Order: sequence, then C-alpha cells, then structure tokens
Amino acid sequence: MHLPRVVVDQHLCCEIHLHDTYANGIALFKMGVAKPSLLRARKAVQRRPARQLELAFPASWGGARRGAGRKRAERGKVPHRARPRHRAGEPVHVTLRSRLAALRSQHLFPTLRLALTRAAARNPERFRLLHFSVQRDHLHLVVEASDQRALSSGIRGVSIRVARYVNDLLSRRGSLWADRWHGRALRTPREVRSALVYVLANFRKHARRPYGPGIDPFSSGAWFEGWREWAPSSGVGPPFAEPRRWADGESSPVSAPRTWLASVGWRRRSLVSLGEGPARRSTRAT
Repeated sequence: MHLPRVVVDQHLCCEIHLHDTYANGIALFKMGVAKPSLLRARKAVQRRPARQLELAFPASWGGARRGAGRKRAERGKVPHRARPRHRAGEPVHVTLRSRLAALRSQHLFPTLRLALTRAAARNPERFRLLHFSVQRDHLHLVVEASDQRALSSGIRGVSIRVARYVNDLLSRRGSLWADRWHGRALRTPREVRSALVYVLANFRKHARRPYGPGIDPFSSGAWFEGWREWAPSSGVGPPFAEPRRWADGESSPVSAPRTWLASVGWRRRSLVSLGEGPARRSTRAT
C-alpha cells in the first residue's frame, strides 16, 4: 500500500486533522506522524458550539424612549371573568357603554326609551327596570332580578333590543355596545340612595355649565317617587332642568320596585332633592 507523502509539521497536521476524516487521522496516528494531542484537539473542535456573530444595528426604532410602548386606554375594559353571585334582595347598578356618542339627543332618545320600555315589560316577575338615564355615550340602569340567570338574561334582552332599535333608526349595521355591561350590587340603603342620585342626576356631572334644580328629561326621573320637592302624583308637570317638550299621558317606562332596599330602605337616608347631584370624585368616572 502506497501512501502519499506527508509533511511533518504541527500546524499542517492540525489543518489536515480538521479537514480530513477521522479515519485518515487514525492512519496518521499509526504512522507516527500525528500526535495523540492533535486527535484530542480535533475531538474538542468537533464538540465546540458554533459562535453567533454580533451585528451592530443603529438604534433608530424601538427601545426605551419617552412615549414608547402601548398607549394606555382612557377607560379600562370590563374583565372577562365570572360575575359575582346575585342576590334577589339586592338591586344592581348597571352601565352600558355605546360606540355611538349621540344617544342623548331629541332624535334618538324617544326610540331608545321605547326599547327600554318594551324590554322592561317582557318579564317583570323575574327582571325589573327601576330607573335609567341616557348620557352621551352610555346608559345607567338600576334593576332588580330574581336570580343570576334572570339578571343576565334581562340585561342581555335590554342591550339587544336597544341595539336593534337604534340601528334600525340610523340605518346602520354592526355592534352598538363597546364593552360588556358592568354591574355593581347595592347592598345597603346608603348604597341604593347614592346609586339613585348617581343615575338620575348623572347629567350634572357631565354638564359644561351648572343647572338649577330640576329633573333630567333623558332619564326616568319623571316617574321617580322619591323627590323631596315634587311627586308624579301631584298633578303638576315635572320641573325639568333642561327645556324639553312634554307630552301628557306618556306611559311609565319603568317598573315599581319590589325589594325592601329599593322601595323602603333607601328612604331612611332621606329623599332626593331636585338640585342634588353625584360627587365629582374622578374625571375618568362616568
């Protein structure tokens, strides 16, 4: 067997062992040309992990800088988690937020009030709409329900009916509501009274100018029996805080309360004044 001439040089042997096959390295070792240390070095080179080259990119986009990152929303979304258990004796303050910002208008409000009236009359034994107010882009409701299922079904019926009526009136398609409904149980007479003031007098919180004593015409305040200075049974028209055409004989769009908290309990904290309004705790609240 004739083997090619091999130059005995340490660097050349390293080059041969790095590029030749392992069998050639064994043959060279048997001939006494390659040293055992070269074979060990070759195996170490084979096990050495590949090194990634570092490339320097100019910092032209991203990174830590002022104003970077996802912008924080003006209002937080209602979390998609299980709602707390509902008790039949506790009224609930419900908020529905709309994608439209024209709910509080003379053109849209009659249709919206009709939808609320028909939704409230669907099953009053299990779900009752006690009071409501319409703001620019959201609705406030005070409701009663016999159980958790009746509460969810009733609010879903209200939201679906209102969305259909408004979409038909405006000849639009798509979802009307911007978020899930938000509900807060009212467990004490103080909480019920505060919620009544918050719902019926919410227009004072969003008003750009102060209003005198009176009722919000875009609410169910004309059928509220808890005013201190006026009562629906007095035979005198409701004193509106804003000018509005009033038609005699309009049917009540709300139901009478049946829980102790909503009918009797809250009155122990005093009746509601026509000039009373919710406290301005935060500009982000509604």
